[in-house]
Amino acid sequence: MKIDKKQIQRIADLARLDLSDDELEKYRNQISDILVYIDQLQEVNTDNVEPTAQITGLENVLREDEICEWDKEESEKALNQAPELKNNQVKVKRVL
Repeated sequence: MKIDKKQIQRIADLARLDLSDDELEKYRNQISDILVYIDQLQEVNTDNVEPTAQITGLENVLREDEICEWDKEESEKALNQAPELKNNQVKVKRVL
């Protein structure tokens, strides 16, 4: 599958990249080559191949969550280290 310069410019605009004409041509060729390779992979018969997420045999090691109560002195010591508190909890900046 070949991709044209206009499509590369659109991708660059979406990514907020200011590319020169030489860069547009370079990336057009590279992306076209990648898409040709993907088309070749689409032709491979994978009917009898099971989906694989990983092949190392590693497994997640999970443990049960345990609630550990702190005594009042420990809790106060930890809270006193926080830069700001609200309702006896550490106040942090909003994460969006």
